[in-house]
Amino acid sequence: MTPAPEQHSTTISGGTRPDLVVVARVVHTLDPELGDVEALAIRDGVVVAAGGRDVAETWADGGVRVIDLGDAAVTPGLVDAHLHPISGLELARGVDLSGCEDLDAVAVALAEAAAGVGADDWVSGWGLDPNVFGTTEPHGGVLDDALGGRPAFVMLFDAHSAIVSRAALNRAGIAGEREFSDASRIVVDASGSPTGLLLENEAMRLVESIKPTESFDERVAHLVAVLEGMAGTGITAGHVMDMHDDDAIAVLEAVEARGELPIRLRISPMCVPGMTDVEFDAFVSLQGRRGRRWAIEGVKLMIDGTIDNGTAWLREPDTRGESTASLWLDPAEYAGRVAELHDRGIPTATHAIGDKAIEVVVRTLAALPRTGVQHRVEHVETLPDDVLAVFAEAGIAASMQPTHCTHYTRADQTDNWSVRLGPERADRAWRIGDLRAAGVTVALGSDWPVAPYDARASIADAILRRPALKPHVAPVLPDQAVSALQALEGYTTHAFASIGAVGGTLAIGAPADLTAFAVDPLDSDPDDFAASAVLLTLVDGVPVIGADERVDA
Repeated sequence: MTPAPEQHSTTISGGTRPDLVVVARVVHTLDPELGDVEALAIRDGVVVAAGGRDVAETWADGGVRVIDLGDAAVTPGLVDAHLHPISGLELARGVDLSGCEDLDAVAVALAEAAAGVGADDWVSGWGLDPNVFGTTEPHGGVLDDALGGRPAFVMLFDAHSAIVSRAALNRAGIAGEREFSDASRIVVDASGSPTGLLLENEAMRLVESIKPTESFDERVAHLVAVLEGMAGTGITAGHVMDMHDDDAIAVLEAVEARGELPIRLRISPMCVPGMTDVEFDAFVSLQGRRGRRWAIEGVKLMIDGTIDNGTAWLREPDTRGESTASLWLDPAEYAGRVAELHDRGIPTATHAIGDKAIEVVVRTLAALPRTGVQHRVEHVETLPDDVLAVFAEAGIAASMQPTHCTHYTRADQTDNWSVRLGPERADRAWRIGDLRAAGVTVALGSDWPVAPYDARASIADAILRRPALKPHVAPVLPDQAVSALQALEGYTTHAFASIGAVGGTLAIGAPADLTAFAVDPLDSDPDDFAASAVLLTLVDGVPVIGADERVDA
């Protein structure tokens, strides 16, 4: 059980009157000096005092706004450490197929979507789990059967592969294999004809570039809606792991011209292979550009693809003979760019999923001079012991997504990810528990739209090692579970530490970014927490969620 909050109080510096007081059964400040309290005083978006209900009454004298949350539990605002909210606007268009468990369900969902458009109009979908194809490789045939010859583009859940219809292939002029500058591939059958499966960005872009897109105003409205949805699950900030949309900055500026972003965004643009030095310098010059609630900080790199589609980088080939190469076809180029960024004091975050990819990235980062620049590795799906040891010794952070494990793999290892790896490598799946035990900083997130962004479910999944609210599902490697506190830290203090920042607490002087839950994440059944209501989300001391529930004193 969580101990009762200490009834100490903190006086407000210089007698400054707060403009907001938040009171709850417990406030988990995650600050070692404050511990748990019952009330916070906030002024100008900053925490200025903390204490018990008794002292809160003195702060509230004279008409100060008070939000009394009753039996709620308050935590620092949650930070999703890996999101794609801007590029995801396009990725997550159309019908959500993430709930489909077989091809019949996929066909029904697509047919329903097609019924609402013209005979020549595009149909889009996203979130498709490749496991619905069973032992067969994903292909576009299901689109042709369900859509009556319409052009269609469906993103698989990993966002690194897609299936497209025959009509879409024809419109894009795709008749066979092509050469790409990265590991992208057009999958073909024995006769050389495309199957409709496109792997990685350059191949998918051939079709993405010709299908209709949202207007600028639609993108602005869509982004606000997505971020409001995230705030509704307790998220107050996100680490954005790309910025390859041509109008991304314009979209952000347009939102802030009309109001505030619902959550803070720290954006790390992606450095891609083949950049010239001139292009690289222009790319680096984006660092520090910012708005009121967004800033460009850090750089994202991607050294391999995904295990599910055979584009990860493994020490030994997968069971289909794939996942044998880096997306950076010259790994020395990757090392050179990382060294340049390190020398300029810019933290990096590198997508590395396969064991060889993780090893190359971790050893590359470990060889850099210790200058205080914090680097991070994204995903870390199958991790050998020898690489884990280097992680810990070198002080490299990890960024991981619990729901990728719990949603897309199975305890019996009959899923596509596990079958491709085989038992030995599948037994190293998402070793969050081992990394935390070794002292590694582990930030947690969703990778939306790859997986749902609901932070409550992600925290529960990290504890349970199975999908929240599905107790009948066997946990995947339950010895890799983390405690409730460690899961919360992954969305708070470790999210900040993973980028070399101090934060994720409700310490005096900290930004008043906080979340109030009807159920205490540290003192409840994880399934109950996953289903709990978010009563309040504050950013800069301003309600984003729950504003109507405030009480004026």
